[in-house]
Amino acid sequence: MSEKVLIIGSGPAGLTAAVYAARADLSPLMVEGFERGGQLMLTTDVENYPGFPDGIMGPELMEQFRKQAERFGTRILSSDVSQVDFSKRPFEVWVGDDRHEAESVIISTGASARWLGIPGEEKLRGHGVSSCATCDGFFFRDREIAVVGGGDSAMEEALFLTKFASKVVVVHRRDEFRASKIMANRVLAHDKIEVRWNSVMEEILGDDAVRGARIRDLVSGEPEELALEGVFVAIGHTPNTAVFAGQVATDDAGYILTTGTATSVEGVFAAGDVVDHTYRQAITAAGMGCQAAMDAERWLERPVGGV
Repeated sequence: MSEKVLIIGSGPAGLTAAVYAARADLSPLMVEGFERGGQLMLTTDVENYPGFPDGIMGPELMEQFRKQAERFGTRILSSDVSQVDFSKRPFEVWVGDDRHEAESVIISTGASARWLGIPGEEKLRGHGVSSCATCDGFFFRDREIAVVGGGDSAMEEALFLTKFASKVVVVHRRDEFRASKIMANRVLAHDKIEVRWNSVMEEILGDDAVRGARIRDLVSGEPEELALEGVFVAIGHTPNTAVFAGQVATDDAGYILTTGTATSVEGVFAAGDVVDHTYRQAITAAGMGCQAAMDAERWLERPVGGV
């Protein structure tokens, strides 16, 4: 039997879509993936999600999302999608070797932050290591921190963090930024920002929280240890769209192109960070998930032969 709505991905966008689709009596099937809950599962305190004045742990927030989706009848598979075929109706989605058919699909697989892959980074993620200044900057008031990167995202992160930190050290492997001239100039002119050119971060130091980082000057080869309480990695994100290659239109970076939440394939919708490389917030992803579910519901109710 064909599913009315099949949701791929289980971050704020996917789970919100599931709540709305389930409440619309569409009995959605969600394939949540092995990394369920999205990037909030890597976040400790979430203080900017409305409704939680005292904050909430990222994994706890996502568990509440999940329980709410299940309460209204969402069925959840804790596996990854291995293949899709959107060229025929109903659509076909494989979960491992199991084939599922669906009248509509909502893609909410998110994007993954690119990490440095250095010692200490994974251990201290959520304990001083972050990839989102907007999410975590507030926790670093009057502290010295570092931003790794040289593009517009790194510049935006560094400038935003000056609102809180006493000092921001930008660590960049080249002798000039890749960022737009106006963003680079703002960083270079800011009295709270220090730039370490031709430098790479080799290790993040600390046991339970960040206490420093070891960097190396690529010209002199000299190592240096910086006293820091936070490290923000801003070297970009990768949208989780590999399984959809050739199935829906994407931009050059792999983000799914949409009109509203509609993709290039009629009946396939997308929401959250798999589409949005600008805001990347739980609240914006949740809002898009709501839109995708409502768009899917309206599409399913269209007259036969209609548009």
